[in-house]
Amino acid sequence: MSKDILRNGDVLSGAVLAALGVYIFMESRHWVYYGDDGPGPAFFPAWYGVAMVVLSLALMVTTIRNRTKAEATDWAGVRRALVAWAVFAICAASMFWLGFFVSFAILTFFTVAYVFRQPPLTGAIIAICAAAGFYVVFPFALSVQLPTGVFGF
Repeated sequence: MSKDILRNGDVLSGAVLAALGVYIFMESRHWVYYGDDGPGPAFFPAWYGVAMVVLSLALMVTTIRNRTKAEATDWAGVRRALVAWAVFAICAASMFWLGFFVSFAILTFFTVAYVFRQPPLTGAIIAICAAAGFYVVFPFALSVQLPTGVFGF
């Protein structure tokens, strides 16, 4: 294995995700996997950890097998991805102040307008429709309370 493959983003992210999958699986062993009532609290994390390990190893093997000579890094794409993660973190942190629907609408608008490079009007329409859809499904149909913010919704 050459040094170039160790600098490949897919190999690095696959290794990190495999380690995270092992950690999740190991932590799930402290909980009940299956109880009298059916699957316990460890059921989902155990299988999620296994799936993470298998899929990340598949990513690494596929990348190593199909490697080409040094591919240029798409720095514009990396920047868009990092900004998208930052906006996601900001929206998650502001959810209890702005409320779920406003935070989700902002995140959806940003994703459509910035990441997918659609017109702002398209982003606004999709953000409003998606937030309204969440309202219809969760608080209205399922009676599940979502965080409300300073605007009352």
